[in-house]
Parts: sequence; structure tokens; C-alpha cells
Amino acid sequence: MNQADIPTDAALHALAADTGALLRRRHHRLVTAESCTGGWIAKAVTDVAGCSDWFDCGMAAYSYEAKQAMLGVNPHTLETQGAVSRETAIEMVSGALVHSGASVAVAVTGIAGPGGGSDDKPVGTVWIAWKRRGGYAGARLFHFGGDRDAVRRQTVAAALRGLVETVDAP
Repeated sequence: MNQADIPTDAALHALAADTGALLRRRHHRLVTAESCTGGWIAKAVTDVAGCSDWFDCGMAAYSYEAKQAMLGVNPHTLETQGAVSRETAIEMVSGALVHSGASVAVAVTGIAGPGGGSDDKPVGTVWIAWKRRGGYAGARLFHFGGDRDAVRRQTVAAALRGLVETVDAP
């Protein structure tokens, strides 16, 4: 892993500002549903002055119970697929829209490390899902390298980039 691949605070701020400008232009409000990033996406966007024009709320849900209560993730999904899965990410992003006034959502769930990985889901495995209200959710699997901080930084950046793609999609 090259250190140049790890987004700096300045790079994350610029990405959040660009994402916010697009959301403002398109009259969208954002909700975040975060597990492995623990609210870092919400922090990145709320570091941008004027974010109240386009940021609705953020939910950090680590435990199965929180994912169920706050985001409506089905217990069966968690039991059969696990928290770090495409299915869980999609249920998280859909639930975030249901439980907010936002029009676009991003959800992240993954294994930031250093522990918690397995052969099937090694450290750095992250699912990110995006959805616009009234549309279909899309999800993508990432395998990030580096330590806990590096995995989380890369997740925040990928989540923001995916929001741009989601908002720009026809």
C-alpha cells in the first residue's frame, strides 16, 4: 500500500466540499448510515461550511441491535449474511432514507481492523451502498489496504465519490 493512496484530511475535506456543492445544486439532502467509519463521513461533510443546506443527519450503528433499531436491518439478514455484506449495506442505506428526511443516502459496513477479519472477509473488506429516494440501491465491495486509519480514510473517500456518481446518475 502506497501512502499516497491514503486520503489526507485536506483531500477528504475537498471531496466533501465538492460533494456538498453538487448536492446543493441538485437540491438533495444527505443521510449517512455508518458502521466501520463511526460517523467519519458525517464529520467530513459537517466540516464544510454551509452543510446545513444539504446534510440531514448521520447514524453510526455498530452493533446488530443498533442496525436493527435505527436502520431497520432485518435480523435474519444479519444472522445469515453478517454485518459486512451486500445485503446488510443495502438494508442500511434503504433504512437511512426511511428514517430521515433526506433524498440521498450512503451506508458503509466493513472490517477496519486490526482484528475482526476472517479468510472470507479479511481486514479491509468494506461494502458501501448508495441510494436516491424512490430509486434502487446500488452496492459495491472494496478491499482496502493499510491500517485501521487507512481503511477508514479510503472508505470515507469512496463513499463520497459514490455519492457524486449516484447524484449524477440519470
